[in-house]
Amino acid sequence: MIRLKLLLPDSDLHHMKMINQTQISEFLLLGFSEDPALQPLIFGLFLSIYLVTISGNLLIVLAILSDQHLHTPMYFFLTNLSMVDICFTSTTIPKMLVNIQTQNRAISYAACITQMFFFILFVGLDDFLLTVMAYDRLAAICHPLHYIAIMTPQLCVQLVLMCWVTAISLFYGTGLGVYLSVSAAPSSASTAAASVMYTVVTPMLNPFIYSLRNTDMKRALKRLLFHK
Repeated sequence: MIRLKLLLPDSDLHHMKMINQTQISEFLLLGFSEDPALQPLIFGLFLSIYLVTISGNLLIVLAILSDQHLHTPMYFFLTNLSMVDICFTSTTIPKMLVNIQTQNRAISYAACITQMFFFILFVGLDDFLLTVMAYDRLAAICHPLHYIAIMTPQLCVQLVLMCWVTAISLFYGTGLGVYLSVSAAPSSASTAAASVMYTVVTPMLNPFIYSLRNTDMKRALKRLLFHK
């Protein structure tokens, strides 16, 4: 066996050590537009979306908790979905708003990794909760006489816990399109638009899709808001 030893001057060795020790300290986030005139409009748009998402999902949680008639498996899962949606949007939109307001697109390496961790965590929870909600409706429709026996409180808690141990075509369609389009025909504008659809718009629409069209939820919200 022949062993080769590379001999380099001290200056070259020092230079190589410096290169090896180079670390990424921050990333630059892509914006929707660099036009200063559009920044207030973009800021107002995303701030409005964030406030609607937070207030809508929070109202759902408070309405369900305040109404004894809604203490059922379906609304138990819906409460958890609303809470996850609040956390989901809070991992990205506040940082986006700060970047727009300060005109600083930088994010530190540690902050980026932390954001990605919680983003993936809450995306997974969202998917599992939607799956559990589908199972709950399946049991209610196909086995109505045995529904109470099947969906016991213990099982509901276990299903939610299982969702933590770490789905909608809008999310998967646009999300998959983002990553496939990167290698095919990269476009920052189309990528950003698709990302907004599944990270911002979807959580905002969940209260309207799963709750506000429900008669019981409307009744509970009226009691919560108007004390009727």
